[in-house]
Amino acid sequence: MDWLVEYALPVAGAVFAGALIGFEREYRGRPAGFRTHILVCLTASLLMLAAVHQVRWLTDTPNEIIRIDPVRMAHGILTGVGFLCGGVIFREGFSVHGLTTAASLWITSALGTLFGVGFYGLAIGGTLTTLAVLAGLRWIDFNLPHVSHADVSIRYGRDAAPGEAEFQALIGEFGLKTEAVRQTLTPDVFLQLSATVRGRGPVPLDDLARRLKTDPHVVAFDLAPRHE
Repeated sequence: MDWLVEYALPVAGAVFAGALIGFEREYRGRPAGFRTHILVCLTASLLMLAAVHQVRWLTDTPNEIIRIDPVRMAHGILTGVGFLCGGVIFREGFSVHGLTTAASLWITSALGTLFGVGFYGLAIGGTLTTLAVLAGLRWIDFNLPHVSHADVSIRYGRDAAPGEAEFQALIGEFGLKTEAVRQTLTPDVFLQLSATVRGRGPVPLDDLARRLKTDPHVVAFDLAPRHE
């Protein structure tokens, strides 16, 4: 039964923890999901098991010169996972996506490390806490007071374009403030006004779009919420 406690339980715990976190990410449609989290957790667990039981696979080395240091393996695991996490973070326009998924991969590797060294209490507690943060705190995160940003670009006919003050007044009708306003004269003789706008709570882009659709001087517009 020693093999069950020393090997099977850490591996099973790592697979189960990775599956729970991966299912939450898969359900949300994130780039790293069920199988990825299982593999990350399992890899960390297996490598830590190999480090902890180093004496058993260094059979040709005298015991008096073996120095077991599982911490070095843990450092290597977390460094390797850092490259994997970088692969799920991507930028789309001015928005950055994948940060939470990268963090979930990082914590999953840490949980696998804990299972690998047999620290079951902390590993199970960390798994439950991670699930609570990912799934249980979404409502709180959505409803916390926060400042939202969006990128607004409006194209006018050259002779019908408003000035910067009028543009800012238009944005201000919806409780928004603008940062620096950029003015671009396009080759097809349109004047484009662009700015990053900010406001408390969700930016009312639907209301702004309806307002712009009724303006006969607006040729085209592009309204993009910024996510981080």
